[in-house]
Amino acid sequence: MNKHELINAVSDVSGLSKSDAASAVEGVFDTIVKALSNGDEVRMVGFGTFSVAKRKASTGRNPRTGEPMTIKASNQPKFKAGKGLKDAVN
Repeated sequence: MNKHELINAVSDVSGLSKSDAASAVEGVFDTIVKALSNGDEVRMVGFGTFSVAKRKASTGRNPRTGEPMTIKASNQPKFKAGKGLKDAVN
């Protein structure tokens, strides 16, 4: 399912117009991104938790030349599924 299909599904389930559903979906995504960029965690009981993990700098190898290279430290978004989501999938 892509974003357009998600908007259509939200519109069908909620009875909102497609433009209102698009605004709602975009609002949820923007809020999650903003919270993660501030270093906060987003917990949705029964669904899951979005968080930020700090990845340390490391040394890797260039696959073409085999020469060592430094991989910079970075922040990575993470998602851990909650019990309700796991149960629904299984």
